[in-house]
Amino acid sequence: MFVPLHDDTPLKVIRFQFVTITIIAGNILIFLMTGVFQSETMLAGVATSFGVVPSDLTTAFSQNIPYSPIPEPLTFLTYMFLHAGWLHLISNMLFLWVFADNIEDAFGYFAFVLFYLLCGIAGALAHVLMSPASTAPLIGASAAVSGVIGAYMLLYPRARVWILLFFRIPLRISAIWVLGGWFLLQIFSVLTTDQSAEVEVAWWAHIGGFVAGLAITFLLRSRLLVRTSR
Repeated sequence: MFVPLHDDTPLKVIRFQFVTITIIAGNILIFLMTGVFQSETMLAGVATSFGVVPSDLTTAFSQNIPYSPIPEPLTFLTYMFLHAGWLHLISNMLFLWVFADNIEDAFGYFAFVLFYLLCGIAGALAHVLMSPASTAPLIGASAAVSGVIGAYMLLYPRARVWILLFFRIPLRISAIWVLGGWFLLQIFSVLTTDQSAEVEVAWWAHIGGFVAGLAITFLLRSRLLVRTSR
């Protein structure tokens, strides 16, 4: 629907977004190792082994099946560093580049890492709860990125963001409108998608991550605003 290009919110506490850059670099490196130089068969194996597979999780918990190659609960962490293709990777990293630096600024380095991971886990849990029998592996940073989007919308609703609307039209618009519209699109997609079929986009993971980011930021909002107003 749109591509974020730039925002006008300066950093106020930290000098540089080290964590954001590290996450972006890590995702790119892992993609190069697993998605470019490997065959499709090996890539599928990596996604199945380290992505979140709802049916595997529910079976493992109910029947006490041995873990292979890693404990199934650990896939709630590993899945968010895998991507299915260049478009999947670039879109997630672009959203991180534009919005995550200010959330890192508000939370601080360590707290931002924890926030990012918690949003990713929350998104995966939402996906598993809504599609417990799915055999398709969930991979990608989208849920964690969605948490960043939720936090940004709450902390900087009036920030002006340059976007490419419909991937063609340059537009400068308030964050509350562009990110609120993004979230409504996720809701619309859930309501209009056949939930009984395997889908390529895990809409519930996006919604779960967004709501988690919004909730965590809301609980800490006063402290975060004080921190960034010094």
